[in-house]
Amino acid sequence: MGIEVLGIDLGKTVCSLAGLDAAGAVVYRKRLQRHRLLDFLEGMDPCIVAMEACGGAHHIGRFCLQHGHEPRLMSPLYVRPYVKVHKNDDRDAEAIAEAATRPTMSFVAIKSEEQLDLQALHRARERLVTERTRLINQGRGFLMERGIRVGTGRHVFQIELVRLVATGTADLSHRILTMLSDMMAELATINDRVAAIDTEIKALAKADADVQRLMGCCQTDSNQSPQGQVGCPLCRAETAPLGESGGAVGLEEGSAGETAFLVEMV
Repeated sequence: MGIEVLGIDLGKTVCSLAGLDAAGAVVYRKRLQRHRLLDFLEGMDPCIVAMEACGGAHHIGRFCLQHGHEPRLMSPLYVRPYVKVHKNDDRDAEAIAEAATRPTMSFVAIKSEEQLDLQALHRARERLVTERTRLINQGRGFLMERGIRVGTGRHVFQIELVRLVATGTADLSHRILTMLSDMMAELATINDRVAAIDTEIKALAKADADVQRLMGCCQTDSNQSPQGQVGCPLCRAETAPLGESGGAVGLEEGSAGETAFLVEMV
């Protein structure tokens, strides 16, 4: 068949394939059930396997490396200019194959399982923080409708919530107090889950020499002085009192500083 470059348009159930020869002409087209894709690649002669960097692409890329292929992952934004008119899955696969042959194309590095696991941790944490913010905003709205204003900040809200549930007030009915009690329990559960993920991320960061070097961690051999702890986000989070950090690695949830800290730890 003489396929030099195989472009794959990954779908949830069906994948479109387009094979190019050494001259860049399309010599092969096929649609394949996704669960049969790995078996198909295993039986092929080694070639360049091009895909967009989307869900499942890194797993297929690692499989290609194990079987002698050269996987090339690209951003969908870089592939789009190569799509011909009347866009469909087959033309997408052809465009992916063509884009992979460009000498100036920028490719995406294939992530290891460990990197994907760490990425999943951050995504799970981000989802929990979003849920907590939504819950707190709803609680503020309930209280504002009853003339109770709570100060800015998650910790301030949680302290006031505990006080209102414990002592009550004439402005709050029994139904609302019961709802606030449920909200307080839900917030405590989310806080515990976020804290558990924070602990795991910090453990992974401390075990990774590259992450410690990027962070300028005081626990590296080149920086053992106590003064170094002041500028180290990891150690600053560890030494923060629980009342200040609230299980949130010493940073206010949802802030730009928290996002930078998470990116920095990766």
